[in-house]
Amino acid sequence: MSQSIMIIYIIVLIGVFYFVGIAPQKKEKKRKEELMNSLAVGDYVLTNAGMYGQLIDITSDMVIVEFGGKNCRIPMLKAAISSVEKPDAMAKGEVSEESKNANS
Repeated sequence: MSQSIMIIYIIVLIGVFYFVGIAPQKKEKKRKEELMNSLAVGDYVLTNAGMYGQLIDITSDMVIVEFGGKNCRIPMLKAAISSVEKPDAMAKGEVSEESKNANS
């Protein structure tokens, strides 16, 4: 009887570990991939460093972001982007759910 209880206990621990540790990481990775695939020139992005700018050029793993004026263009990895806002949403004054989550 005690062996079956021990096996059930181990299975429950593995299940808890999966739902607490692995599942959220998979979900975040999928969200990040969708974010990278939705990038387009002209989008406004928030970087991991907290800098906010507009995409000027996109390559396979790099982007060029314009911060402030025309003289401040910085190339960076796509992985450094934490959220994206489309220009039409910016014109309407809408704030995306991703930006709310990134600012929290």
